[in-house]
Amino acid sequence: MSEINLKGNPVNTSGALPAVGSKAPDFILTKTDLSDVSLKDFAGKNLVINIFPSVDTAVCASSVRRFNQDITAIADTVCLGVSLDLPFAHKRFCSAEGIENVVTTCELRSRKFGEDYGVRMVDGPLAGLLSRAVVVVGKDGNVLYTQQVPDIVEEPDYEKALASLK
Repeated sequence: MSEINLKGNPVNTSGALPAVGSKAPDFILTKTDLSDVSLKDFAGKNLVINIFPSVDTAVCASSVRRFNQDITAIADTVCLGVSLDLPFAHKRFCSAEGIENVVTTCELRSRKFGEDYGVRMVDGPLAGLLSRAVVVVGKDGNVLYTQQVPDIVEEPDYEKALASLK
């Protein structure tokens, strides 16, 4: 279990992020077109996993916009946005914001991602949702970088996450 904060108030997650150097846990997530993706679908590419509570909050929306902008500068790299928002909410947001470089997904059919990545909030007002975190996976499927953002209202460290790929 990890302790983070929501506006300075303690919140616990279901576990810890995968260790740097370890194999990234597999997952099944659902895209906006209702098709499922798993880790193997990104084999041979770098993967930046941007995890957040809801695309309908300002900080979450900012992180999707920022990764959408910055991810294009790194060859063979995909950004995967993950939350519990329904695919329809992700599609609405991406259409309205012109998001074309982030594959937005949710835990529609499987709730294992939040547990396997240790990011499910288990208490506090957002219990059940995913915390704000970033996991970078290299082309070989190994974890290169992780950040569990200390307070949910803060943005992740974009520069460090992307620098892990250079």
